[in-house]
Amino acid sequence: MDLVGIGVLIIGLAFVVLTIFLARVLHNLTDVIKGVNHTVQQLPGQLDKVTKQTGELIDTSKDTLVDVNEKLRALSPLFYIVGDIGETTRKLSSSLVDVTNTVKKNTSEGTEITRKRDLSGLYGAISLGYYWKQKHNTKKTLQQEY
Repeated sequence: MDLVGIGVLIIGLAFVVLTIFLARVLHNLTDVIKGVNHTVQQLPGQLDKVTKQTGELIDTSKDTLVDVNEKLRALSPLFYIVGDIGETTRKLSSSLVDVTNTVKKNTSEGTEITRKRDLSGLYGAISLGYYWKQKHNTKKTLQQEY
């Protein structure tokens, strides 16, 4: 055999090895494609199930949202009432702070005058009566406002 024959023999053997390798790769690729085909065939049924469940979920969500809206509409007057009570309480406490500050100021001024003139007993009784009268008048005024 000459060199050309040996070269052709080597090329032929390499081609046979390459063909066997490619045949195995193509066989494995065929198995993969069969698996993909099986998966793709199941896909429409699975998509139908998912679509049906999604529709049911949307219907349930819609019903839940309608229920929540009805309950909020029922509670809205309660929230308005609580807001009105809060505003009234704020006004009342503001008025009470003003009255307290006025009484405190009047009491401080009366105490200073009493000390200067040493008329503590008489002025104490008069200031107590005046304080009760003012408190009574303030209470009446607050009741008339509300």
